[in-house]
Amino acid sequence: MKNYSEDADRQYHIQVAKGEVGRYVIMPGDPKRCEKIAQYFDNPVQIADNREYITYTGTLDGVKVSVTSTGIGGPSAAIAMEELYRCGSDTFIRIGTCGGMQTEVKSGDVVIATGAIRMEGTSREYAPIEFPAVANLSVTNALVDAAKKEGYPFHAGVVQSKDSFYGQHEPETKPVSYELMNKWEAWKKLGCLASEMESAAMFIVAGYLRVRAGACFLVVANQEREKLGLENPVVHNTDMAIQTAVEAIHTLIWQDSKIEK
Repeated sequence: MKNYSEDADRQYHIQVAKGEVGRYVIMPGDPKRCEKIAQYFDNPVQIADNREYITYTGTLDGVKVSVTSTGIGGPSAAIAMEELYRCGSDTFIRIGTCGGMQTEVKSGDVVIATGAIRMEGTSREYAPIEFPAVANLSVTNALVDAAKKEGYPFHAGVVQSKDSFYGQHEPETKPVSYELMNKWEAWKKLGCLASEMESAAMFIVAGYLRVRAGACFLVVANQEREKLGLENPVVHNTDMAIQTAVEAIHTLIWQDSKIEK
């Protein structure tokens, strides 16, 4: 395809060139989280800042790693993955926030996605709806091991990916409330842990590119606990999710080094 960037060496949206990012990339939605995440790297340097995409690169265990923000939702996350892949990245860990759906998934817990419900539009432009959005097993196991090692309260399972934040939180106000509310109840009955907005697209894009992707989240709150009058504080500190992702990358670097020898 035509490169629309003013600098032909750089990707159009993320404004990163080959060699400027590592194979391992942590991907938050919020650009403001990039600097915070980069502080876990050795010698982090800001590479690019364009639109919703901010990128820092540093090292972990002597290996180049990066963090790139995606903004909100599947479309921008898919763009970031495609362009990072063209720059040499092949392992992506989404970190962010989610809303709990099962009553045992409490504010401040970590959720690790094993798969995602494709209730969004981006993945449909990559794969038929029958194809599942599944996280990479090696990345998922590394995230689970990291959460256990750190002693964090965590849950591993399926999450729901949607496009409309207010469709989740105010479904009764929408003209398609019958669909939103009925499907939400179905996801709950099937054991879906939490709702977020990027994982399904990232898992499907990863399948298409033949790369690895995983995801872990901070539970901000749980509207189902709120409905039942259960304790439901709002938590914003994403440190546990970030540290889980960073520790997982340490593991993946070690595992990959063994395979490559």
